[in-house]
Amino acid sequence: MTEIRSTCPYCGVGCGVLLKRDTAGGLEIRGDPDHPANRGRLCSKGSALGETLGLEGRLLSPQVNGIESGWDETLQLVADRFKQTVADHGPDSVAFYVSGQMLTEDYYVANKLMKGFIGSANIDTNSRLCMASTVAGHRRAFGTDTVPGTYDDLDEADLVVLVGSNLAWCHPVLFQRVLTARKARGTKLVVIDPRRTASCDGADLHLPLAIGSDVALFNVLLTEIRRAAADNPDALARVEGSAETFAAAAATDPSVTGLDEAQLRAFCKLWIGHEKVVTIFSQGVNQSSAGTDKVNAILNCHIATGRIGKPGMGPFSVTGQPNAMGGREVGGLANMLACHMALENPAHRSAVRTFWNAPQIPDRPGLKAVDMFRAVDEGRIKALWIMHSNPAVTLPQADAVREAIAACPFTVVSDITGNTDTARLAHVLLPASAWGEKSGTVTNSDRTISRQRAALPAPGKARPDWWQMADVGRRMGWSGEFDYTGPAEIFREHAALSGIAGGFGLDFDISALAAISDAEYDTLRPTRWPVAAKRGGRFFADGKSFHEDGRLRMIALTPRGPAAAPSASYPFRLNTGRIRDQWHTMTRTGRSPRLSAHLAEPFAEIHPSDAARLGIAADTLVRLTSPSGRAILRAQITDAVQPETVFAPMHWTGETAPSGRIDALVASAIDPVSGQPESKAALCDLQPYAAAWYGFAVSSAPMAPDTAYWALARTTGGWRAELADDALPSNWEDFARALFGLPKVTLQMVQDPARGAARLAFRQEGRLVAALFAGPRPLALARDHLVTLPGTEAEHVLAGQVPADMPDPGPTLCSCFGIGVNSILRAIEDEGLMSVEEVGKALSAGTNCGSCRPEIAALLERATPKEAAE
Repeated sequence: MTEIRSTCPYCGVGCGVLLKRDTAGGLEIRGDPDHPANRGRLCSKGSALGETLGLEGRLLSPQVNGIESGWDETLQLVADRFKQTVADHGPDSVAFYVSGQMLTEDYYVANKLMKGFIGSANIDTNSRLCMASTVAGHRRAFGTDTVPGTYDDLDEADLVVLVGSNLAWCHPVLFQRVLTARKARGTKLVVIDPRRTASCDGADLHLPLAIGSDVALFNVLLTEIRRAAADNPDALARVEGSAETFAAAAATDPSVTGLDEAQLRAFCKLWIGHEKVVTIFSQGVNQSSAGTDKVNAILNCHIATGRIGKPGMGPFSVTGQPNAMGGREVGGLANMLACHMALENPAHRSAVRTFWNAPQIPDRPGLKAVDMFRAVDEGRIKALWIMHSNPAVTLPQADAVREAIAACPFTVVSDITGNTDTARLAHVLLPASAWGEKSGTVTNSDRTISRQRAALPAPGKARPDWWQMADVGRRMGWSGEFDYTGPAEIFREHAALSGIAGGFGLDFDISALAAISDAEYDTLRPTRWPVAAKRGGRFFADGKSFHEDGRLRMIALTPRGPAAAPSASYPFRLNTGRIRDQWHTMTRTGRSPRLSAHLAEPFAEIHPSDAARLGIAADTLVRLTSPSGRAILRAQITDAVQPETVFAPMHWTGETAPSGRIDALVASAIDPVSGQPESKAALCDLQPYAAAWYGFAVSSAPMAPDTAYWALARTTGGWRAELADDALPSNWEDFARALFGLPKVTLQMVQDPARGAARLAFRQEGRLVAALFAGPRPLALARDHLVTLPGTEAEHVLAGQVPADMPDPGPTLCSCFGIGVNSILRAIEDEGLMSVEEVGKALSAGTNCGSCRPEIAALLERATPKEAAE
């Protein structure tokens, strides 16, 4: 069977993948060695894509108020309700909330329908939550949203600086590229992050700056650049605002950073002493009420030194979603027009309106994400269409957002499943084609356009997003303008429109692709824009910008901290983020057993001094409380975080761990320029959770927990769950039978009522169906062994441990190859392994995406090989 070239549906690296149908109707997946983004590498998530396919949980037909419906009547209902709402309340009474998971062609139709024909700019995207501050910073400095760098710069840089980016976990393929350069040419690595992350492993310098102090740090660097005469007079001659910017930087108090003089001096020396420096920044910069200023503080240093737009140097934003860039290109943000044209520019509006034959184009930005859902709550938005996103979990004050969506008069959700916190609130559910079933393009972080191609048929009545929106557009009265027959036709229209943007002298111009045939579209190779006769290659090395005067801008910045200061009631800073093996709200990665094995439940990283002061023991539960929400999480005690700060991941939902919905605690403070919410510096209180009991359960079938704390995860043979509650069940057997839905299956039980401990195993025809372990304290069990037992005889199950005559792999550490901690420790001891590379040769652990290498290194530090002992 022929392999089909496509792209990975996860982060903005945009890795190429090769897809091949297997005999079971699924896909075999490997990295594409010819794709310039990854050269054959895949991270743990990409490697496990084949495990995330299948029809379980798929939405297979339209639903109206929970009842299956046909496409004709459902889309007519959607069109009628949106049309009537606009007629009764005006175009700004409706809104689209779209997603970086959509293909560019889908995004294009959504933007055209809302801005060109409905006549509102109320279309925004979940990309607002991850890179809107970068867009705003680019536009202030460059006059348009242009990423200057490319991935090739990582190969040529002498210094790579990671700012607010755990590249090793969030963009592992790029991090491996950095490590390759370090090995080949001695590239230095600096990590700037309040936390010590996996990216810090082996770094030349880690700067654990105070949360929110990035502007102060780069102002200190800019001042030292001027003092050391490292600024570039030729470059500065073509820059506006330099004098004011240097003056503001010089007034900055370095102590704001929380770093000592030696740390600041070491950083400045490295940055100034290496001309080829790439500064990579991500959510730690963007997700801030001062995010745009942080971006411009970084850009200021590169502009002042002329270290931009040249091989091996420049500022580089890495995005979190596969098509966040594509959404930016088509105008999927509420404050942008298509092809990087500006809503505020009358000439741009007129040109787009004429090209689209549109009745009107709004002349002002629409509602950005946080304000959009506030308008839903206030009743100003009366019809809402959400596409491939889960805002009831991911937006700040998620509980309030959930209530707002529930109260909206008419909500449509397009998705591949109806089993999300958001989808459960919709009046209308539209079944969408999933990755592997749909065809179109995406743009990665270095401006490379790649094809996503279909390798599987769409199941049931699932349809592409562009098809759904175009049909609604026709039913609303614009039949000719939305009469598309396929994604290639939409792409050609998008490319032709970009030629108009190029005519205005803007950066995004792919007009050379406007006449490609369907066959050429089908075979389109990865292509970095611009693709036009007028220009190509790099930007800003010549000092020219896209401002009207053609000059770059430096922005004078005064550091300001997070929106709110700690108080007696809320003394902790809450930092949220991603973990290595999960993606967004786990609607895809949560289907993979091996991705769920590494970190199977939500947790809070807490500094040892805070844990000691509050009486929090490792592996117990803690309660986090903020003015807008609360959560119960597993305590991880670690000095990787600073005192009076807590880190918690953002992936868990009402479907997987209701008490772990961490964005319920995040305030809706936003950056005044970008509208991006501050997700890295929320305020909270932290206290021990008084659990009466802790539990662990395994089952071959889904469970129905009903406890104050529970977290579900997939296993190879079924499900696992962590449980806890503040009251003991009155009867363990009744509790367990309800949990597993097994009213009559044979039970084996051991319990100690005095200690509140119990162990129960359910068997059917001699084989284990489910088991529950409960006790007054966190349970020391061989969890990774127990999850393999459902479906087997499992005579030893109630022991909770691996039998002495069986190898115990231990908790999974390398998700790519399913290698456990104990397997690695045994190999280190038995074979005398002394390095991460030797472990890789012996077990393969750490040899694919490499994101587990820091953890392997930590095991090596604590292990004593036999040869060393002798």
